[in-house]
Amino acid sequence: MMVEPSPEKIEADVSEWVSANWDPDLTVAQWWSMLTDAGLSHPMLGEHAFGRGYSRPGAQAVSRALKSSGVLGPPTGIGTMLAAPTLAEHGTQEQIEHYVRRVLDGTDSWCQLFSEPGAGSDLAGLNTRAELDGEEWTVNGQKVWTSGGQYADVGMLIARTDADAPKHRGITYFAISMHQPGVEVRPLREMTGRAMFNEVFLNEATTNDSDAIGDRNDGWRVANTTLMWERASLGASNVAVPSCMPGSIAGNLDKRAGDIVGRAVGQRGTSGTGIGKGLFDFLVAKAKSNSAWEKGSTRQELMKLYSLLEVNRLSGQRARVPNQRSGAEGNISKLMMSEQFRRFRDVGSSVIGSDAMLMGSSSSTGGVVQGIALFSPAPAIYGGTDQVQRNIIGERVLGLPKEPGPPSTTAFKELPKNG
Repeated sequence: MMVEPSPEKIEADVSEWVSANWDPDLTVAQWWSMLTDAGLSHPMLGEHAFGRGYSRPGAQAVSRALKSSGVLGPPTGIGTMLAAPTLAEHGTQEQIEHYVRRVLDGTDSWCQLFSEPGAGSDLAGLNTRAELDGEEWTVNGQKVWTSGGQYADVGMLIARTDADAPKHRGITYFAISMHQPGVEVRPLREMTGRAMFNEVFLNEATTNDSDAIGDRNDGWRVANTTLMWERASLGASNVAVPSCMPGSIAGNLDKRAGDIVGRAVGQRGTSGTGIGKGLFDFLVAKAKSNSAWEKGSTRQELMKLYSLLEVNRLSGQRARVPNQRSGAEGNISKLMMSEQFRRFRDVGSSVIGSDAMLMGSSSSTGGVVQGIALFSPAPAIYGGTDQVQRNIIGERVLGLPKEPGPPSTTAFKELPKNG
């Protein structure tokens, strides 16, 4: 097995490649295609899926090199984070060459069609059904909390294909086109003012049998790969590289790559979703510039927040050592991310005081802390609630007993349904 180069070696090699290839006059599509060909769009994927097979530290080294070089990073979003690695593990080589390539070069934007109004925490209780007619599946049902659905070209869909099988067995995982009359996307406006989430209605929507990912009725196993990547990615300390939204709807592919970088670098993010050491340093500087630093309680809470960030960082380092892994790393990272948002909300609001009642340009922070406060309930819900993460750790890692219920062999159609 090939030994991964050191992070320093990876950074040097990527920086050298960028120096030889970057041209700000390239279109976004042209640059992303070059990154894909070089295995740099998603370096954690294997070579069979246009990657380099790097570990997360190796991938972070690639990101650091791209950031320090001042170039446009690879596409971001659900496709890169979830669809590509799931397809790389469970897809056929034909599916990988078609779908993964189009994810990594930004041609397609993806969304995740998992949760339903009656199947969120109990995702395997989903009712969206798919029926096979020849070589085509017809899909009917409703999905909700679909991030980026309004910009998506393709969806990762899990649907019930056998109601006679136990609920975890009668599910199939599909790639489905979002550009068809049977798919209706309705954005859900949040209290942040944005619409990151959507509800999606599937009415006689269709997808080909060749677009089933993995075996028929084995979609729960495939979906767990997606969920594993989701938890690990949400809880990871990622390197922020300037990028933009991929896909045909966003309209960025024909734009000049250098212009995208310039806008990204020149703007201070006010979305309220970025947390980490940079925001911590910002709060410390803000506290020192006003009377907040004089309060011992403020300094104590800032120290608690710093400790939480350090524990999360060290836990990530420990997870890289094979014999120290517990199997719950992704779940723990997800829980720690939720707690970090809550801590940043509380500490940040304490530091800026009454300024927390203002937003945007009216605030001396530009709305950064306020955005965190408004967004803070969401991380404990999306990607699997905190309660779901604790149940997984308790049952699958610690071996605690499951909640009482029907035998696991019970057919889905015989299970009691929510009223």
